Amino acid sequence: MTDIDPEKFEDKYVHYFNELQKAYKNAFNRLNDQYDSELIHAIDQQVLNESEPFYEGDGEFRVELPENPTDRVQGILVDDEKLSETLDIYVEEIETELRRVFGFEE
Repeated sequence: MTDIDPEKFEDKYVHYFNELQKAYKNAFNRLNDQYDSELIHAIDQQVLNESEPFYEGDGEFRVELPENPTDRVQGILVDDEKLSETLDIYVEEIETELRRVFGFEE
């Protein structure tokens, strides 16, 4: 568990890089075991590589995705509905992991 300072989170990659990396990695590992690993890898490399986590306060986090995230996924055959659904699940998992890493959830 890491105490979070909302002001330091503004410069999150300097102050909380390891924690952010751990949260994203934990989410990836969990979903990679439960879902189509090819799709999880594509989302990770083509969408989430440009995502931005934000601390909203009161233990809540939000992950902002780049514009048109589903259009970024290339090289894999997947229908739009499954892609959108899996991306939503992945983002929720990252937000959950951020809460865990920063000690807001067990």
